[in-house]
Amino acid sequence: MLTHADLEHLLSNLESDLCERKKSLSERGKIRQAVCAFANDLPDHRQPGVVFVGANDDGTSAGITVSDQMLRTLADMRSDGNIIPFPTMSVEKRHLHGGDMAVITVFPSDAPPVRYNGRRWIRVGSRRGTATREEERRLTEKRRFRDVTHDLRPVATASVDDLDVELFTRTYLPACVSPEVLEENTRTVEQQLMACRMLSTVEPLTPTVTGILVCGKSPRDFIPGAYVQFLRVDGTKYDDPIKSEHSLSGPVAGLLRRLEELIEININTAVDFTSAPTEVKTPDYPIVALQQIVRNAILHRDYDTSNAPVRISWYDDRVEIQNPGGPYGNCTVENFGEPGITDYRNPYLAEGMKVLGYVQQFGRGISTTRHSMAENGNPPPEFQVQPNHVLIILRSRQ
Repeated sequence: MLTHADLEHLLSNLESDLCERKKSLSERGKIRQAVCAFANDLPDHRQPGVVFVGANDDGTSAGITVSDQMLRTLADMRSDGNIIPFPTMSVEKRHLHGGDMAVITVFPSDAPPVRYNGRRWIRVGSRRGTATREEERRLTEKRRFRDVTHDLRPVATASVDDLDVELFTRTYLPACVSPEVLEENTRTVEQQLMACRMLSTVEPLTPTVTGILVCGKSPRDFIPGAYVQFLRVDGTKYDDPIKSEHSLSGPVAGLLRRLEELIEININTAVDFTSAPTEVKTPDYPIVALQQIVRNAILHRDYDTSNAPVRISWYDDRVEIQNPGGPYGNCTVENFGEPGITDYRNPYLAEGMKVLGYVQQFGRGISTTRHSMAENGNPPPEFQVQPNHVLIILRSRQ
C-alpha cells in the first residue's frame, strides 16, 4: 500500500497519470471511469493508480465530509456489476493537504480489458477516454495467465472450432460491448473473443475455461463436471422412489434457462379463495430463492479439481442443492453466508453471467434468498458448509 508521504506527493503532482482528483461523490460516473482506466493500466506502469475524492483539481482539499456511508458507496463500486471484471481496489479515509479525502487505490488487472458499462476506459498522460481498436489490442496482449484464476486459463484440448461463434456474436457480444464500439465493427471475431476473455492471447489460440462454459458447443466434453443433475424424489428420504431424473448441460445461458423451466414446473402453488376478496396464490417455494441458489451453485462451483455435477434433489418437504467446491478466498466455513462476505472462485464466469443477465448485483444472492423465503412463509435456508462442498437446504412452506 502507498504510504502517507506517497499519497501527499501523488496528490501534489499535477503531471502524474497515476492519479485523478474528484471534488465529491456526485462525480461517481467519472470515478468509475477512472477506476476502470487504472485497472487497465494501458501505459503498463504496473503500479497502482489513485482516485482522490474530496480534492480540487490543484490537489487542495475540497473540504468535504467523508462518512462511513460514502466509503461504503465507493467500495461497492468494486462489485456492483458496473465495472467488470472486478477491479482490485481498496478504499480508505485519509487526512491529506489539510482535509479529509476518500482514497481509492486501484491495482492493475491481470486480465484486461476492464469495462465500465460496456466501454473500455484508459488513461494515457492527461487523457482519459475509451480505447481505440489498437489500444484494445494492446490491453488484450497484456493479459497474464500465470497467476490468474482457473476460469481464465486456456483449455489445451479445445480449439476455436469448439466455440459457438454465432451464439457469441448474436447474444453475448451485443450485451457485453457498448453500441458505439460495436458500430465500428472493425475487429475480427478472434479479436472480439480475446477481448471478452473467451479466447487465450497466445498461439495457438485456445478457448479459456470461461469461453467453453459460456460459448462452448459442448462444455462437458472438456470440463467433465459442467452439468447439473436434477432428481425429483417421491418422498422425504434419499432412498425413496425417484419420480424423474434429468442431466442438464450446455452453454451456461441455455443450461440455466432449461434448469429454471424445470424448477418452475416442480413448484406447487396453493390457491386460497376464502381469506381475501380475490384468490391468493402461494407457492411452496419462492422461485427467486431457487433461482438465486442454483445460479450461485453454477457460478461458485469448483471446475478445476472436481468432476462432480451440481446436484439438486427435490423431496416432498425440501430442496437440497449441493455444490462441489467449498468456501473460497475471504469466505470461510465460519463466516459463510454473512452479509458483506463474498469472494469469487470464478470471477470471469461471474462476468459472463452478469453480461447474460443472470446476475443483477454481485454478492446479494444469499440475502435475496433469505428475504424471499421469509416473505413466502418458508423457514430460513440452511447451510452445511464443508471444505470441499456446500449443501444448501430450502424447506417447503409449512
